[in-house]
Amino acid sequence: MEESNSPRIVVGVDGSEQSIAALRFARKVAPPFGAVIQAISTWDYPPEYAGYVPIGSDNFDEITQKRLDTAVQAAYGEDPPEGLEKLVVFSHPSKGLVKAAEGAVMLVLGRRGHGSFRGLLMGSVSGACVAHAKCPVLVVEGPAGEPAGEYS
Repeated sequence: MEESNSPRIVVGVDGSEQSIAALRFARKVAPPFGAVIQAISTWDYPPEYAGYVPIGSDNFDEITQKRLDTAVQAAYGEDPPEGLEKLVVFSHPSKGLVKAAEGAVMLVLGRRGHGSFRGLLMGSVSGACVAHAKCPVLVVEGPAGEPAGEYS
């Protein structure tokens, strides 16, 4: 992963409304730090792939890139922040985000992503990042049932 010369705010993006809210919020907090935004999506092989990848099923990188592009478009439309960097990383989400946030001004995440445990107050990725990141972590909650426009 290339290291930016400018201060960075890393945003974890999984395509959920809350990660789109995190992108929008990062735009608000970046200027006081003179920071660029690094929108990062991670991917890892699903557990059922243990040890092998069936032929024709290895396009996770492309799928993740499309999901990232769609989320950035949803957050910023035709006016992305200056210096915006979009990165796709092969890693477990929390480990990849914690590593990407090393030396960053801040890591911004949605409170919950696409996980299946809806009753949790905080998702497992955001919880692990709060526990292990070596920079401040801001966890953003997008409004339930409505677009995350509150943060734009």
